[in-house]
Amino acid sequence: MFRFKKFIVNPIQVNCYLLWDETNEAVLIDCGAWFPKEREEIKDFILTYNLSLKHHLNTHMHFDHIFGNAFIEETFGVKAEANKSDWPWAEKISERVARFGFEYNEKVPELGRELNDGDEILFGNHRIAAIAVPGHSPGSLAYYLPQESVIFTGDALFKGSIGRTDFHDSDHKALIKNIHEKLLVLPEETVVYPGHDRETTIGMEKTYNMFL
Repeated sequence: MFRFKKFIVNPIQVNCYLLWDETNEAVLIDCGAWFPKEREEIKDFILTYNLSLKHHLNTHMHFDHIFGNAFIEETFGVKAEANKSDWPWAEKISERVARFGFEYNEKVPELGRELNDGDEILFGNHRIAAIAVPGHSPGSLAYYLPQESVIFTGDALFKGSIGRTDFHDSDHKALIKNIHEKLLVLPEETVVYPGHDRETTIGMEKTYNMFL
């Protein structure tokens, strides 16, 4: 049985998702937890439910999605997995955070497995497919569970919107193209869990998203 819990973390309100099934093997997506209270909540939930964390997946490496990478590695011994095209964001995290008026002095640890389009992530009785959707960032990935008809899109696709593309390494045309070719081709009933705000469905975004 597939289950998940959403934690809303850090001042930018990132959706951090914890997935698990009847085996108690678990996957964490985008642990952007910054405040100690947020980190303790995630840690306590994992320990209370006796979950075995197997993977920590980053949809992309903008700072608000990776604040908790070091915490998860130190606490559970699990390195983050992502596409390395976004690594410059992690290398210069303090500098980039400062531009938004924050101060962050932790060093983001090196990634574990590098993920690319089509790679599979296994946990328990489930399979996650990595789908490359660059545009918001060069290394943006979505994580699709076909057997559950759910996809975690990070900041590529939102309810009624798309990821911003005004960063130095963003590409608006590429993002639109990849959303159409990689995401909107999925079954319309697929539930979309984005990196911020509320869930939606592929069918709803095909019909009503004004950016698409």
